[in-house]
Amino acid sequence: MSDVVSVGVLTRVFPPGLVDEVVELAGRTQQRHRALPARVMAYFAIGMGLYSEGSYEDVLAQLTDGLAWASGWAEEYRLPGKSAIFQARQRLGSQPLAELFARVARPLGGPDTPGVWAAGRRLVAIDGTCLDVADTPANDEHFGRPGVNKGEKSAFPLARVVALAECGTHAVFAAKIGTYSESEATLAESLLPSLEPGMLLTADRGFFSYALWRKASATGADLLWRIRADRAGPKPEHVGDLEDGSWLAHLRRSAPASARREKPMLVRVIDYTIDDGRHENGREPTTYRLFTTLTDPDQAPATELALAYAQRWEIENTFDELKTHQRGPRVVLRSKTPDLVLQETWGYLCCHYAIRSLMTDAAEHSGHDPDRVSFTAALRIGRQSVPQQGAFPPSGS
Repeated sequence: MSDVVSVGVLTRVFPPGLVDEVVELAGRTQQRHRALPARVMAYFAIGMGLYSEGSYEDVLAQLTDGLAWASGWAEEYRLPGKSAIFQARQRLGSQPLAELFARVARPLGGPDTPGVWAAGRRLVAIDGTCLDVADTPANDEHFGRPGVNKGEKSAFPLARVVALAECGTHAVFAAKIGTYSESEATLAESLLPSLEPGMLLTADRGFFSYALWRKASATGADLLWRIRADRAGPKPEHVGDLEDGSWLAHLRRSAPASARREKPMLVRVIDYTIDDGRHENGREPTTYRLFTTLTDPDQAPATELALAYAQRWEIENTFDELKTHQRGPRVVLRSKTPDLVLQETWGYLCCHYAIRSLMTDAAEHSGHDPDRVSFTAALRIGRQSVPQQGAFPPSGS
């Protein structure tokens, strides 16, 4: 089976040798010959993200490429049924898929890729979203679900996903999958090791805390976060005004008492409004406040940073690609146990990364901005690339 699986763009980004390696490290290599070995099931987990509306049998049929065995017994072979596929998914588990994503996913933009850079730094964003998972007792107990009116609860349990994405290419290069009760800010902390000097991290106002800001800036990456400008927001201590209208400030917590003895964090504050037409309805225009670690206005003017922050919305478009186009609108993840939900979600992320890798290569080859390439068209091409013979030759075993 491993010798006839043909998964086109998926094997291009996740080569079979790497798949075998992560499977072995996870201790999930099959102990005896099976019709559905671990490598096949790893590609199957990613394939579910490519064919979200297909049955188990449909997805496997696409991946196996008609079973063109050189030994001549392909005519006698029958694809395993749903029960066998489900058991093989259980044997594989979620760890190999998580490790596969961690090994491969990285920012895709090059030095000349449009939309990737701001103030000389790689522009990335962090944000979160939720996925509906199958309504089973196991999923409900593990992931939980939000409440609605009159003490009732939502129709499906929710898995929360927080991700880091490169704004210019929409490539998700780090992610954390948690339960609904875990906040985005809590899950975000585990993604900080994926940041590095030369990056500029954008984040919406829900992520700010003194502790998370300090930990994120300690990675060496620069930060550009939106902050609440009302009374509930942090209170920066004015240090001095800058020529571009921004100003320097100190950040320090007032409680507990030990926090007041900590060295204050120097930030640059950028306040601006956007004329979004709200005044025509008698409402005040939207006011933004940004905190950034880029304190030199000559290096990064306030106007440039305000425009860069607007690119944070690219990660929202990334989640839309995952949830609307790739998964399908209102489609619930099919897995009925928490570990298989994790496997399926990592498979979706791997599949999205493979498609975005294809799109970035195509954009660079044609000299275009990756944002100008259609995700829907790339998804269709990715699906068409799967059922092609000869992805890799028989092993002879």
